[in-house]
Amino acid sequence: MATVQVNGLEVAYDRVGEGPPVVFLHGAAEDARVWRPQLDALADAFTVVAWDEPGAGRSSDVPESFALADYAHCLAAVVESLRLGPAHIAGLSWGGTLALEFYRHHADLVSTLILVDTYAGWKGSLPAEEVRARVEGARRMLATPRGEFDPTLPGLFAGEPPAAYVPLLDTIAAVVRPETMRTQLSLMAETDQRDLLPTVSVPTLLLWGEQDVRSPLGVARQFQEAIRDAELVVIPGAGHVSHLERPEEFNRAVRGFCHAHS
Repeated sequence: MATVQVNGLEVAYDRVGEGPPVVFLHGAAEDARVWRPQLDALADAFTVVAWDEPGAGRSSDVPESFALADYAHCLAAVVESLRLGPAHIAGLSWGGTLALEFYRHHADLVSTLILVDTYAGWKGSLPAEEVRARVEGARRMLATPRGEFDPTLPGLFAGEPPAAYVPLLDTIAAVVRPETMRTQLSLMAETDQRDLLPTVSVPTLLLWGEQDVRSPLGVARQFQEAIRDAELVVIPGAGHVSHLERPEEFNRAVRGFCHAHS
């Protein structure tokens, strides 16, 4: 584990391997550990990094009124600490929205974008009625007593969660901070990055689970249409958390893309 200090916050990250840097950004209600299959599989050819964003894992609590740009600036400190130049930036779901915001503010630190089952913010990718339903669901979740708080979002997997990762997912869920989820989900509901997509000029890989119901393939098509020359790879039999449900296919796609653009 390594850490960087950003405006009084301690931000932790895991780093393994040597080679071109690939930085993984986790989704809401997760931390760096969710990328364990990628750290294990890709460290032979890349410097693989997975961070605990502010409010997650080993990092400091997320401050009140933290904005999406603040997350991006914290991520910039992590990438700069690697001293390896621009990085391949890969983000899942909420992490993909953050990857786009990172590109908005720190394009010089981005070699490529890998957007995984994500959104241009909920407001930028989903119908208004769906956003309202998700906001209401988040409100009910966050209103439960702390001892009954369950941060598991619906529709993450195409089928049952992979048995090999259930203990890991349970361990991660047990330490999710409600305050962090409140910030993440509020920002997702308010964010619309459609203005940003046509400005993306780095190679971009769209990695999508074929059976994703949280960010359906129609959202991937929106990205493909808006981002010039974006490459779409659909992972059969996978849902929203495609990197755990089909890790071999996921890792193969990331490896090939990063090799082609390193």
